[in-house]
Amino acid sequence: MEPNASNSMQPDHCLEKTPMEVHKVAPPPHRSTIQKLKSRLKETFFPDDPLRQFKGQPLEKKWILAAQYIFPILQWGPNYSFKLFKSDFVSGLTIASLAIPQGISYAKLASLPPIVGLYSSFVPPLVYAVLGSSRDLAVGPVSIASLILGSMLRQEVSPTSDPLLFLQLAFSSTLFAGLFQASLGLLRLGFIIDFLSKATLIGFMAGAAIIVSLQQLKSLLGITHFTKQMELVSVLSSVFHSTNEWSWQTILMGFCFLVFLLLARHVSMKKPQLFWVSAGAPLVSVIISTILVFAFKAQRQGISVIGKLQEGLNPPSWNMLHFHGSYLGLVVKTGLVTGIISLTEGIAVGRTFAALKNYQVDGNKEMMAIGLMNVIGSTTSCYVTTGAFSRSAVNHNAGAKTAVSNIIMSVTVMMTLLFLMPLFQYTPDVVLGAIIVTAVIGLIDIPAACQIWKIDKFDFVVMLCAFFGVIFVSVESGLAIADLIAFPFSNCLEKRHYKVISAFKLLMIQNHDAVDEQVGISIFKILLQVTRPKTVILGNIPGTDIFRNLHHYKEAMRIPGFVILSIEAPINFANTTYLKERTLRWIDEYETEEDTKKQSSIHFLILDLSAVSSIDTSGVSLLKDLKKALENTGTELVLVNPVGEVLEKLQRADDARDMTRPGTLYLTVGEAVAALSSTMKGQSSSYV
Repeated sequence: MEPNASNSMQPDHCLEKTPMEVHKVAPPPHRSTIQKLKSRLKETFFPDDPLRQFKGQPLEKKWILAAQYIFPILQWGPNYSFKLFKSDFVSGLTIASLAIPQGISYAKLASLPPIVGLYSSFVPPLVYAVLGSSRDLAVGPVSIASLILGSMLRQEVSPTSDPLLFLQLAFSSTLFAGLFQASLGLLRLGFIIDFLSKATLIGFMAGAAIIVSLQQLKSLLGITHFTKQMELVSVLSSVFHSTNEWSWQTILMGFCFLVFLLLARHVSMKKPQLFWVSAGAPLVSVIISTILVFAFKAQRQGISVIGKLQEGLNPPSWNMLHFHGSYLGLVVKTGLVTGIISLTEGIAVGRTFAALKNYQVDGNKEMMAIGLMNVIGSTTSCYVTTGAFSRSAVNHNAGAKTAVSNIIMSVTVMMTLLFLMPLFQYTPDVVLGAIIVTAVIGLIDIPAACQIWKIDKFDFVVMLCAFFGVIFVSVESGLAIADLIAFPFSNCLEKRHYKVISAFKLLMIQNHDAVDEQVGISIFKILLQVTRPKTVILGNIPGTDIFRNLHHYKEAMRIPGFVILSIEAPINFANTTYLKERTLRWIDEYETEEDTKKQSSIHFLILDLSAVSSIDTSGVSLLKDLKKALENTGTELVLVNPVGEVLEKLQRADDARDMTRPGTLYLTVGEAVAALSSTMKGQSSSYV
């Protein structure tokens, strides 16, 4: 009987449970329609809240801050010193030695007179030095924009049979590119350029680099009759159908200087302190090849040369701008495409080096700076310019401290235009081709492609679509093809969103005549939903381990030393820029409040990823970049509850196990706060 009695009592014992407190779900606080609209507009167009610096300032101080915001040179200029000038002077001379031969080479790549490349390395850097916010960006012509500009204009106008009209269309396209870029910054619509994913850009750049290199076979082999097409089959067909035009003298010279340039690049990559080797190699090649051609009269042996170049500074070109006739659609389309590509490259380069030096680059200010730079450039005989990666890398490695390095480069180019132009008369085209090939090789990022394959196979397919689209169809169509073919593989965007975005990008690139008004509104709405995901700051409900939105639950409280954010959408290429800006703004707001209250500073940023259903390679890069940026300020990034797919991709990308090691990854926010709080207490007690 006793065993049976004990068994009969067991269920009653199991039912004895501690009463669980049930918390009510609170409705969100009431907000008027005006308040909701104001909040939405602020998050859409002012995610970085540029006006927060004006709060509580006297009127005179506000005018000063406004002037510094519009002209960043007024912010750092008053504190400029001779010590900074010495660093900028060396950097400016170094990038000038690279900019002069590259300017001439890229102008020929765009089928423009070589002198236009030097003009474009004189005026735009001066404009950027006044308006730009990057300390490292070196401004001038770039290979991809030059290639696209030339290829798109050549489809309707021949640069050889009608060079004046071609030049007019190039300047007009530059004007429209600048107006488009400046408008994006002024209207704070920079999220439009975010619709080029990392995978797409890597594939596009690699494909364009190969096409650019193949185009240089005309110069490297000495061919006089060459195809105007830009796709692989036509180029190779033209090369092998013109073997009777090959010049062994040209091939020998091209091979020697190409090997020299590649060796110089290899040395600088292996030993970054020898950056000046690759920076000076192009100018050394130009000087040596020019001397050889002049000494041996090589131009009579079939080696083509640049010829006589015009001396003097930029002549005005506003009278050459073309706004009428059948070519208006062509220049608008060319300006739009080159504007997007050059703007994307310039901002990406600026942000890359800003992250290395732990300072912020304002994307919208950069758009206005680059846009106004091109608008002014179009009236002073310049074509599309932006921040070039190769020159910016040299500028950074040479120790540039401010944008004065661009001014030094510009002055050096000015001296060249005034006094040294006759020296380039005998510069061979083959050396310019070798310089271009060496420069664009750096655009082929094989390690990044391997990393994409490792993290996300779908993004790798997108990359291949862009790559093969550029190679086999056309440069300007590569991006559209990547999006359309990649649509079935997208798992970071809802399919309806991705379809609308792809249609939007295709309309932009292919220049459809009109879009129905309702479709346009729908597209804009979808763009905002995708690019502006909701982020909320969490607080603890006292007496529990529950964390909820601080602006929703009034009883929720901040935890000193912690910023706890919840991201409530997939993380992808379209919203990574916004998420980074918004996260840093949350941190700035917290630090401002804490300084006012004289409380503790931030030790941990906790990101609750429970609502992040998917992530792509751009999203993974965002988390890695954010972690690196926070570490420079003494703050540690902690992730909470990433879902299976997100965690899997983070583990694939985290070779050093920095993001997924114990102490940086938790199941719940409550557990993370409890564990990290004890860590903070242990560290503080060890200093006592």
